Amino acid sequence: MTVIDNGRGIPVEKHESGKSALEVVMTKLHAGGKFESKAYQISGGLHGVGVSVVNALSTKLVVQVKRSGKIYEQSYKIGVPQGAVQVVGSAKNDETGTLVTFYPDQSIFSTTNFDFSVIASRVRELAFLNPNCKIIINDERDGKKEEFHYEGGLTEFVKWINRSKSPIHKPIYFKKEADSTIIEVCVQYVDGYQENIFGFVNTINTVEGGTHISGFKTALTRAINDYATKKGLLKNSDKLTGDDTREGLTSIVSIRIKNPQFEGQTKTKLGNSEVKGFVDSLSSIALGEFFEENPDIANKIANKCVSASKAREAARK
Repeated sequence: MTVIDNGRGIPVEKHESGKSALEVVMTKLHAGGKFESKAYQISGGLHGVGVSVVNALSTKLVVQVKRSGKIYEQSYKIGVPQGAVQVVGSAKNDETGTLVTFYPDQSIFSTTNFDFSVIASRVRELAFLNPNCKIIINDERDGKKEEFHYEGGLTEFVKWINRSKSPIHKPIYFKKEADSTIIEVCVQYVDGYQENIFGFVNTINTVEGGTHISGFKTALTRAINDYATKKGLLKNSDKLTGDDTREGLTSIVSIRIKNPQFEGQTKTKLGNSEVKGFVDSLSSIALGEFFEENPDIANKIANKCVSASKAREAARK
């Protein structure tokens, strides 16, 4: 597997340990730009473990870096450098970037066959979440090639998820920023009954949800209840439950925060307590404004939720 990017290239200068910064990044745990607040605004990585582990589990790994007009190279075997970082050529037109080729260790992995569909599904998520980014997968085993680039971002993501369903309105999208935290949400209802809410933190798919999803659910239920009550769609003092307001919902909640805290090492659930209130208040305001400005869409959504509530009540009786 070879991964190429056109970023700035991993630094190759001497590190305080006396080795090249490239070697430190590739071989030492807990060495990564995310530990300095200046290097990345947000980062999916937390501990500086990922690439060092890939290196340690490879029978061979070669990294090339294009920086300051030169191409630097170093190769490793099971994580051990096979020589110093060397200049192997000059980069044309001041190109920059990093190229990493690795061969997984067959004595450790039971299978070393790369699965195109698994990689494509993760890359598609990244392309939707980063609208300015283009990612290409090229499978040289069978010539299969796919390009992922979605300028519409989350709106296109929701349309893609709902491509085989019947949406009842165009996607609702909003993006808010406060205290270096960015929240992006896209919502669309379909005429089915299934609920699909996807949460992402710094582009990592939090499969088990977390505080960002709790905050969004609370805000959505409140906003729809407020609207339905105001328009007299609810009898007496009835209130819609969370289940009523999420029937047929497809939604993506993507947040970018400085210091994400995940529950467990697999990063499937976000634990930052302050995020819940933050997402709740921003989503409440944004949804409230949208419903006021787009009464036709708001009515469709509210009526769908009210009929879900009536069906639930009838089933209970």
